[in-house]
Parts: sequence; structure tokens; C-alpha cells
Amino acid sequence: MNDKFDSFVVFAEMRTGSNFLEANLNAFAGIACHGEAFNPFFMGYPKSEPILGVDQATRDENPKKLLAAIRGQQDALGGFRYFHDHDPRVFDTILKDQRCAKIVLTRNPVDSYVSWKIAQATGQWKLTDMKAQKVAQAVFDADEFSAHLDALQRFQITLLNRLQTSGQTAFYVAYEDLQSVEVMNGLARYLGVDEQLEALDKNLKKQNPSPISAKVSNYDEMLEALARLDRFDLTRTPNFEPRRGPNVPSYVAAATSGLIYLPIKSGPQDQVLDWLAALDGVPREALRDKMSQKELRQWKRKTPGHRGFTVLRHPALRAHDAFCRH
Repeated sequence: MNDKFDSFVVFAEMRTGSNFLEANLNAFAGIACHGEAFNPFFMGYPKSEPILGVDQATRDENPKKLLAAIRGQQDALGGFRYFHDHDPRVFDTILKDQRCAKIVLTRNPVDSYVSWKIAQATGQWKLTDMKAQKVAQAVFDADEFSAHLDALQRFQITLLNRLQTSGQTAFYVAYEDLQSVEVMNGLARYLGVDEQLEALDKNLKKQNPSPISAKVSNYDEMLEALARLDRFDLTRTPNFEPRRGPNVPSYVAAATSGLIYLPIKSGPQDQVLDWLAALDGVPREALRDKMSQKELRQWKRKTPGHRGFTVLRHPALRAHDAFCRH
């Protein structure tokens, strides 16, 4: 018997990594996630069998029977994934239930939209073998994306406000967190499960690993459409902070000295690069840039006592520079 919760729900959306999250939750012996249990078109998974003895006809007639079966599961903490367009008849019951743990999975809405469009084009919604990978480019539709974003935000804000007014907290997971076994183990502890994983489930593969510019056929049109949106309103969904990896290819290392420059756009980049080249008496072409993270690590190992630096510029001057150039 779990002292903290009787069940759990993962609030997510299509193409946010919910299949991967579920696979890792199910790697814990004390956790059983039953897929999209309240998807109006199927039960749990496409072509799946009844869940805990409840078939689709019974669920469609009275979804609370399935909810009760999941709550009453004895061998593990039962749960399911719930998207904004799933059966609304259970939504209030889930939110009011303090013994139902809430997990909220989010992803950058542009990335999830592009992934959704590619899956629509290829018909491939899961990938376990890279040899079977299907490749296609998404076509960005500004009106469709705006509607997609609006639906996600309305649901997330409703969810956030309902949790706030009922005095509940959720465990928030971003798409980028899914590759961390430490986060998965922390999630298990939140659910009241003491078991810990040594490694993540690697059966599911990332379907579209290329940069977004290569995944969208009308990329420039997409950028123009996104520029018209309120950038900060995109973060109104509770994702807290934008996740950005280090922009390693922009770093510039000296030819022989142990210095590496981290440029800030619209800063005095040309002057700094000229100085960095003059430091070793070489032309600017001899400076090293466009390194991968692996190459950066190798450079650091081969350059003992190295130092990284940047040069700050007054924000008004940066803004003026950007305005004049763009």
C-alpha cells in the first residue's frame, strides 16, 4: 500500500515524449502506467486489450469504472497519460483527488508541433529500431500552429489554476529532463516508490534528431510567423525557463594560447577576434571555431590552465547594433 498516493496521472500532449516517460515509469516494479487510458478513440494504446478487466465499451459508458480499477490496483501504483482532448468526464474527478499524484510533462510547443506534423506525414508515431526510421519534412502552417498553441496553453493554465486553488502541487518534467535517470528516480520518490533505476529504458529512439531547420520545408516562413507571436507568451505554459544547450560551435579558441572566447551577439566580436589572433601573431583564419562538445572537451584536456571569457557590452549599444544590422 502506497502511503502517499493511490494513483497518478501524467498530463501531457502528443509528441512531448510521453511514451518514453511511460516506458521508464514502467521500468519500476512498483509503478504501472496504462497508456492513454481515456483516449476517446482507443484504450491505453492502439489495438490494446482491456485495462484491469475493463473493456472499451464499459469505459465509454462509465469512465469512472476504469478510474476506480486503476486506483484500486494492488500490485503497483497505477496511473495513465491524459491529454487535453481526452475524456473530459474524468478531468474534475482526477483534479479533486488529492491521492492522485499529478505529473506534468511539457515540451517547447514549436518542437512538439513539428514532430506531430512529421509523424502525420510518415505515419510513424513510435520508433524502436533506427533501421525502420521514416523521414519527412514538416510544412509549417501558421494558423494551425496558433490554434495548436492556444489549445495547449488554455489546458495548461486551467490545470495550473486548478492545482493552485485546491492547494496541490505537481511534479513538472520537461522534455529535456527525460534523458536524466536522476530525474526519473526523483519522480519515483515523489510517487512514493523507493526503487531506483540504474539506467534508462533505451528501446524507444528519438525519431527526428536533426535540427529544426532541417525538419521544416518552409523554415523561413515559420520564422516569420513565429516572430509575430509574443515570444514571452509561449512560456505562459508552466515550463519555467527556456531550455537552451551551450552554443559551443560559436566559441572561438586561440591558435596556441589557452584562451577561448564565448561571443555574445551584437557585442564587439570583430575587435575581440582580432585581439585573440594578434595574441599569438596569427591571422584570424587560424583561430579555432565550430567545435562540437566532444572537440571542446578534447581541447580543454590538451590545454591545461585554459580560461574561457566573454566581453560584455552595454545593452543599449547591443540593441542599437542589432537594429542597424537587421
